[in-house]
Amino acid sequence: MAGMSPLFRRKPSQTPQATQTGQTGQAPHAPQSPQHSEKHLVTLIRKPGCHLCDDAQLVVEKVCADLGVPWEGKDITQDRQLHDEYWEQIPVVLVDGRQHTFWRVNEERLRKALTEQSK
Repeated sequence: MAGMSPLFRRKPSQTPQATQTGQTGQAPHAPQSPQHSEKHLVTLIRKPGCHLCDDAQLVVEKVCADLGVPWEGKDITQDRQLHDEYWEQIPVVLVDGRQHTFWRVNEERLRKALTEQSK
């Protein structure tokens, strides 16, 4: 990681804490039929009019519904701290408050992160 660009490197202390829930001010999306305990929370940081964000949301919705994991959406245009931290990386996916990925969300990788961490 030493040679990695600061853009791609995040330290746990740099991860912002959740201050706003959902894009419409709603609580995190509740799973339909939980298969795992609610140990995890997936956060999708996005902005309006972002086609990559729309693609990422489809993946997050599918994986979280399959695994029974709650997720929430946050809009960087509504939160200055999130904007300052992530504006170059939108969309960003956090798992339990830690950055998991950005730009493109890989369904298999997200599923693996949510199932392996709960073991």
